[in-house]
Amino acid sequence: MKEEIKYIVFDADDTLWVNEPFFRETEATCCELLHEFAEPQLIMKTLYDLEIRNLPVYGYGIKGFMLCMIETAMIISNGKVPNQIIEQIIVLGKAQLTHPVELLEGVKETLATLSKHYPIALATKGDLLDQQRKIKLSGLSEYFSHIEIMSDKKQADYDHLFKALGVAPKEIMMVGNSLKSDVLPILKLDGYAVHIPFHTTWIHEVVEEEVIHPKFTELECISDLVKILF
Repeated sequence: MKEEIKYIVFDADDTLWVNEPFFRETEATCCELLHEFAEPQLIMKTLYDLEIRNLPVYGYGIKGFMLCMIETAMIISNGKVPNQIIEQIIVLGKAQLTHPVELLEGVKETLATLSKHYPIALATKGDLLDQQRKIKLSGLSEYFSHIEIMSDKKQADYDHLFKALGVAPKEIMMVGNSLKSDVLPILKLDGYAVHIPFHTTWIHEVVEEEVIHPKFTELECISDLVKILF
């Protein structure tokens, strides 16, 4: 494996820094704001259904999430939601868009070590401005020879990335927290995939099936990458 790998590619959100818990906190606050109109379970289901339905239009990211919260408020309240609640939802979204970046344990040290031996790329999906903001604030840019902000992470998207990197899929190791987005597409392309689970996962990214593949590895933390590569 070590001899084959020519490029290591990292996911960003919940692999390098904290992301998903902030969405869950915002959802909980949104449910509190709308408690007079419906039970939390119905609000959450409505919001999730709208997020999935609107993905082709909004894509991934906080701005689309904010619009879905507003649409949820309109639906749940039958159009009677007060303007003050809409304003509060917008404030919630803006708070997420300006939230400090919290690196996960061992990230900077691991990237510093690996970048001395491998070219490293960052591949993340989401809103362009927000992802650029987080990358800048993370202080990790110096370790990446290539940064790709993608609208999605399907096989075609990875094909485009690998061509930009000038490497074959079999020469790639992808590291991320999502089996759906960071692991399965890479394995189908015959690349190496490393899964580092995060304690909170968006339901849309959850994969129930067990992944068994000779090029698949699951690690407890990002620091363990150094152990399997050296």
